[in-house]
Amino acid sequence: MSHSRPIPAEKLRWNCDPELLGFETTTELPEFNDAIGQKRALRSIEFGLGVDGSGFNLYISGETGTGRTSTIASILSKRAREEPQPHDWVYVNNFKDTDSAISLDLPAGKGSELAADMKELIEAFRKDIPKALESSEYETRRVELLESYQSASNDLFQELEKASEKLGFSLQRTVSGLVIVPQKAGRNYTQEEYDALNEKKRTKLEKQGKELTERLNDVLRQVRDQEKLTKDSLSQADRDLGMSCLGHRLDPLREKYGALEKVLGYLDSVREDILNTLDDFKPQSTQPQIPGIKMQRQEPSFDRYQVNLLVDNKDTDGAPVVFESNPTYNNLFGRIEHVMQYGGVAVTDFTMIRSGALHRANGGYLVIDAREVLINPFVWDSLKRCIRNNEIRIEDVLEQYRFMTMVSLKPEPVQMRAKIVLVGTPWIYYLLFHLDPDYRKFFKVKAEFDSRVTRTPEIMNDYALFVASYCRSEGLLPFDKSGVAALLEHAARMADDQSKLSSRFMEIADFIREISFWASKSGRTIISGDDVRAAAEESLYRVNRIEERMQELYEDGTIMVDTSGTVAGQINGLSVIGLGDHTFGRPTRITATVYAGQDGMINIEREVKLSGPIHDKGVLILTGYLGGTFAAERPLSLSASICFEQSYDGIEGDSASSTELYALLSALSGVAIKQGIAVTGSVNQRGMVQPIGGVNHKIEGFFAVCRAQGLTGEQGVMIPKSNERHLMLHEDVIQAVTAGQFHVWGVETIEQGIEILTGVKAGHRGKNGKFPNGSIYCLVDDRLRSMADRLEEQKQKHKPKSGKQVVSKKTAI
Repeated sequence: MSHSRPIPAEKLRWNCDPELLGFETTTELPEFNDAIGQKRALRSIEFGLGVDGSGFNLYISGETGTGRTSTIASILSKRAREEPQPHDWVYVNNFKDTDSAISLDLPAGKGSELAADMKELIEAFRKDIPKALESSEYETRRVELLESYQSASNDLFQELEKASEKLGFSLQRTVSGLVIVPQKAGRNYTQEEYDALNEKKRTKLEKQGKELTERLNDVLRQVRDQEKLTKDSLSQADRDLGMSCLGHRLDPLREKYGALEKVLGYLDSVREDILNTLDDFKPQSTQPQIPGIKMQRQEPSFDRYQVNLLVDNKDTDGAPVVFESNPTYNNLFGRIEHVMQYGGVAVTDFTMIRSGALHRANGGYLVIDAREVLINPFVWDSLKRCIRNNEIRIEDVLEQYRFMTMVSLKPEPVQMRAKIVLVGTPWIYYLLFHLDPDYRKFFKVKAEFDSRVTRTPEIMNDYALFVASYCRSEGLLPFDKSGVAALLEHAARMADDQSKLSSRFMEIADFIREISFWASKSGRTIISGDDVRAAAEESLYRVNRIEERMQELYEDGTIMVDTSGTVAGQINGLSVIGLGDHTFGRPTRITATVYAGQDGMINIEREVKLSGPIHDKGVLILTGYLGGTFAAERPLSLSASICFEQSYDGIEGDSASSTELYALLSALSGVAIKQGIAVTGSVNQRGMVQPIGGVNHKIEGFFAVCRAQGLTGEQGVMIPKSNERHLMLHEDVIQAVTAGQFHVWGVETIEQGIEILTGVKAGHRGKNGKFPNGSIYCLVDDRLRSMADRLEEQKQKHKPKSGKQVVSKKTAI
């Protein structure tokens, strides 16, 4: 069979038969919310969500738009409804350490109940205490205690006064306190009278005064002890009053929360603090006001008895599913707020602790974007710490970076029972896997979404269901069967494969919306295949301005490309230009020159540093092929240069290596190449043509240049045969091929390709070691032999007469 037969038009594109879809319009189809063709990812997600154990969190890997987030959202929403409600979490005051706060774990709904119960308790107690203080029983007991203390104190002092008077002394009150003073005739001694006393009288007075002073000190000690006992009795009276008011209100709470040991401990702490601070519940006296200045009234605060409801799962249906779109540190782990008081002092307390996404997802699932986690400071390390310790700790991460410290809290951490789901690209996954040793311990399950799915009848049906559901949910025009068929063809074109469909559903959904817009603008009520193709043209027109400008350069001859005639050592290569939002192919003239010498293969792009390593590798492979084919019995000695003409940017990739080899064989053999045929494909050292990427863009790019210069029926593109399954060409190219004006060839070897390009067989080395006369390889072999002979003659001619051999510094390739 001839190797030069073009590929038939029906194999240049997959066409979907609308009759195979089994419906007339998408309005007939039911709702559909499942993932399409992602069996591997779904199995991984099922395992990751179902397995228990430390570190079995998930990383959802895949390109943007492949349905990663929507799929995991759908799965989690269904799964979470079947799981139990998680507990509430509250923060309460730590009465023993005001710099801390206690976290309490309560069944769902009990957190808000505890907050309401505590609020009701304090409000009731604030009313009960003043009423109890006004009761006759309390007042009578208080008066009795005070009178008892007063009576006992008076008795002690009266007894001391009588003893002092009997000895001629008096108990008097001075600035420094009570003192014993000697008296004469009912009055105090003057200094002169005291100095006039004889020694015996003075000594006696001093001795008696000292004894009375000791008795006074003893009385004062007894009074102080009595005062302390009275205060204790008054405090006990207040405590008894408080217990009488508090007991009948606190006991029901203890019974209600009796199964929660930590809550009971908190209620005991509340009781002790209330009983120790009963003065706060008493009516407060009015502070004196300074004229002209309004003083802030200082009243006792009862905020310490509040319950800070951190997470309320009362209305949660099953387990929570939280999607945090902005995973900053505070949004993820919570924060401690501060308020400014008079004097510029920032203060805080446990009521200002705010929850983060991890708290709200506790007992359920947290879904976050991997890239956002990595770009936000402190988040990644803190997230790993939470997973490692199974606790969520709220901290002020900026504390160590402040010039001045602020009053802050150290709240008790909350136990974490959440499953973390990271959503990101494969690049981030492998970056973390290789550079962070902790990553593989904490995210042990990868669910990988593919950007392409194999086209099967089931997948095609799922596509139709997706289109129906999306149009229905977004209020777009419905599709008929021809419209869905055209959309499937578009998805195959996106995948660059006749047997695959793109799974970038974000782009497909955007395209569906665009189709509906243009169809509505044209007055359609149902979208057909023509509407899909028209929308594709509109979409292309918005982004192909650069492509059209480059096409003008080909048409006016600024970029020189021949599409007719024959030239030796010159060929049209094909390249792909990517601009981010648009990709297109364009031909480039490649030339090769050969001459006698031992410089080897000179890649001009490499010499001027315009080529990448893969392109350089492709050029070096040519040396291996030439050596293996033509240098079996003698060294290969030649100099050759290869150049991409009018190329001023960097070149990368090996898809032009076969093209360069064809140009080199043409230059060596002297046989001209048909300029109407462009070539793409890489080659290995054995001459086998290997597949490349962007085949559709390359063919269409050369077709556009040929059409502008005039189709002759001899033009076309030669591609690797292994790329035939990737063909999804534009309808214009298909029509030209059908009309015989354009061709596409698929080749497997360099020998097949050179025959198509030159019309001359390549030839195979026979048993005698020679190629058939007139074949391309025979002409190349003769040329190489001729150049080697001339080179040897030059060496002999310049050989020194002394017989010493000159060693060349150049190395044969």
